[in-house]
Amino acid sequence: MESGRATLLKEQQLKDQFDNLEKHTQSGIEFVERYSKFVKERSEIEISYAKQIRNLSKKYQPKKNSREEEENKYTSCRAFLSTLNELNDYAGQHEVIAENLTSQIITELSRYLTELKAERKSHFHDGRKAQQQIESLWKQLESSKRRFERDCKEADRAQQYFERMDADINVTKADVEKARQQAQMRHQIAADSKTEYSNYLTKFNQEQNEHYYTLIPNIFQKLQEMEERRIERVGVSMKTYAEVDREVLPIVGKCLDGMTKAAESIEPKTDSKQVVESYKSGFEPPGDVEFEDYGPGQTMKRTVSETSLSNSRGEAKERPGGGKSKGKLWPFIKNKNKGSGPEDFSHLPPEQRRKKLQAKIDDINKDIQKEMDQKDALTKMKGVYEKNPQMGDPASVDPRLVEMAMNIEKLQSEVQKFEGWLAEVEGRLPSRSDPPRRQSGLYESQNSNSTMVDNNCAQDRESPDGSYTEEQSSETQVKVAIANTPEFDDEFDDGDEETLPTIGTCKAVYSFEGHNEGTISVTEGELLFVIEQDKGDGWTRVRRNEEEEGYVPTSYVEVFLETNTKVTPPAQISLPEEKKMWDSKTSASE
Repeated sequence: MESGRATLLKEQQLKDQFDNLEKHTQSGIEFVERYSKFVKERSEIEISYAKQIRNLSKKYQPKKNSREEEENKYTSCRAFLSTLNELNDYAGQHEVIAENLTSQIITELSRYLTELKAERKSHFHDGRKAQQQIESLWKQLESSKRRFERDCKEADRAQQYFERMDADINVTKADVEKARQQAQMRHQIAADSKTEYSNYLTKFNQEQNEHYYTLIPNIFQKLQEMEERRIERVGVSMKTYAEVDREVLPIVGKCLDGMTKAAESIEPKTDSKQVVESYKSGFEPPGDVEFEDYGPGQTMKRTVSETSLSNSRGEAKERPGGGKSKGKLWPFIKNKNKGSGPEDFSHLPPEQRRKKLQAKIDDINKDIQKEMDQKDALTKMKGVYEKNPQMGDPASVDPRLVEMAMNIEKLQSEVQKFEGWLAEVEGRLPSRSDPPRRQSGLYESQNSNSTMVDNNCAQDRESPDGSYTEEQSSETQVKVAIANTPEFDDEFDDGDEETLPTIGTCKAVYSFEGHNEGTISVTEGELLFVIEQDKGDGWTRVRRNEEEEGYVPTSYVEVFLETNTKVTPPAQISLPEEKKMWDSKTSASE
């Protein structure tokens, strides 16, 4: 009985140990899964960080055809651009970290976890199977033991019954013999039960010995080795985790060295010289302002000296409304040219204008060289076609050659035009005359028969966009006289011209692309304000808003003048004739 209790106690302890080991190994697997999840989240952070760094670098890259691209001539801007490029490479190293973490740790741990779970399941299955087998043998042993005990008791009772029958003189001999045989049979059964019990006991002891000294230790040993491999694998993964970062450190260091080198390449003096070179105007310094005494009947002049910088940029233009633009020193004049400015860059100071013209000439020469190279290639191709007609038709190349010749001729005329302006700036030609003025035939005939009464009275009025319209001589002289009165002399105003009054409205009948200076683009059906009617040359001056105004062909719009406005009948020109006139003006301007 004591042996049986000890066996049961061992079985219970063993079962408890299996439960503890099962919990511990499951906890180990969960730890590996947790670590794998940690590495995965770190990889996602690296990818997100690299993406944000790349976006940051891209965001601050200079835009094409923008002011930022022009600023790259400064060493500080170039250093910043180099820093952005190095930062982009730096982001690439974080992508490498994420890739290596995924391939060397996350993927490997995922595969190892699958193998680990299968191995753990197999070991615990073997342990439970061994437990079930020893429990089955124990039950068989207990059953044979109880049967042996029962048979022994039956044999004792049969023996006692035989002895009572044999001692009783009243019992027949036959009954005694029967009782004796029954007792012998019970003793035989008890002996067989004893033998069976002995066999089961021997077998159980052997199995129990093998179970506790061979099977279970082997299973525990495998579980221990499995757990040690798991811990070792986690350690290797942690080491790999550090090595992945260490592998990119040399390249990260080079990126940082590149940033440092870029910062050290900044040259303040070079940048400041570049600023001076970029913005020096070429104007002569103004002369001394003369002293003007005041006396009865005399009016103080409100103009700067003849050698002032404002005069070097051109005399102040008269206002259309009768006032005048105040003469200001050129550094304080606002640049009202919001767009690209006139084609000849006349809105720029001399030095800057010279640089722009030279750059334009260089660009056009490059285009000419490109066209000539293509023309030479096509000429050679045509020669090949003439020698080998089966390769192609020589006549198919002629239209393209003609087109290229026209392009080259057009570009060469452009070069001559810009070279003339450049020569004017550099002093090789006489000083530049006034820009070409838009004049009607009526106005030209009037000018041919009369002379200018006063050189200071402007016969032409310049529009804000650079185009010119004419005024009657007498009306202009009156406006100049009014402009010279003291009450209209407001000094240091903003320098903006007064807008012309609106005399009516118009509706665009056709769309018009205003590419040339002084014109304005309109779309079909667009409503605009009329500020100057057609004076016989086929052009009407319109305004879209406070800042956008210009000329459009009169035949392209339907004009509705106000009733109190004096109407001058516009020239009746058909649409085809207007287009011809526009084409001729365009060719002349080019």
